[in-house]
Amino acid sequence: MAERGKADRALAGDARRGATDRDVQGPRAVPTDGPSGRQHGGEQRPAGGSARAVPRHVACVMDGNGRWAQRRSLPRTAGHRAAESTVIDIIEAARAAGVEWLSLYAFSTENWNRPGTEVAYLMRLVRQVVRKHAPLLFARGIRCRFLGVADPRIPRELTRDLDDLATLTADNRGMTLTVAFDHGGRRDIVEAAKSLIRNGTCADDVTERLFADHLPFPDTPDVDLVIRTSGEQRISNFMLWQVAYAEWVFPEALWPDFRAPDFLTCLRTYRRRDRRFGGVPHQTNGDPS
Repeated sequence: MAERGKADRALAGDARRGATDRDVQGPRAVPTDGPSGRQHGGEQRPAGGSARAVPRHVACVMDGNGRWAQRRSLPRTAGHRAAESTVIDIIEAARAAGVEWLSLYAFSTENWNRPGTEVAYLMRLVRQVVRKHAPLLFARGIRCRFLGVADPRIPRELTRDLDDLATLTADNRGMTLTVAFDHGGRRDIVEAAKSLIRNGTCADDVTERLFADHLPFPDTPDVDLVIRTSGEQRISNFMLWQVAYAEWVFPEALWPDFRAPDFLTCLRTYRRRDRRFGGVPHQTNGDPS
């Protein structure tokens, strides 16, 4: 218990420094204790046991912007605008805590069903946020990727800005930030299957690893922890292949109210989870009783 308390205080201190420090820093060392995480698409699962001190890959479903605005009698667009500060706060907190990969669910393939005015606002907002924070992301050594971005309805100017940011940060060796924009997990799986068929792959040759190699960004490790804010408990078509063995937490805070201390609480919750991957606790020594 004393060691856990010391680790919690150190984690909190790192995040506070990361949220205010404006110095350029290189990649952070990540603790290697605990089971080694399964690489994306690999056949090997980690041995049973407690989770590593810091999850290697954290994904966030940024939910609750509309309800945040509604509770304040504001238009839904005000909730999306308020979400910007949370995004930057969580990026800083994750980087400072030693998270290697952070994925944010910004816009799903189903979000095209929202009112046209809201979608248009989101497109403009994302472009503004990308252009505003590109220098910070580059200075922090963060590599930026955008998962999806396939629909022709996305404004050409936005697509260009996303491509420019990905190119600008491609050689960074700090945390990898993946923004899922116009993303659908089912679509990714279908496209991977089509790719295998086009390559003439025999059915008997298809393995998990080979299939994963045909998904977008196949070097991405499996997600260890998914945080979905606002208390909603749904997957919502998010990185379906990658979250197969993820731990999930559902904080009640709406995304615009979610901050670094809340993020650290989720990391501590993850550390207390017993990640067995279908096995049994070590204490039982295989005894089914």
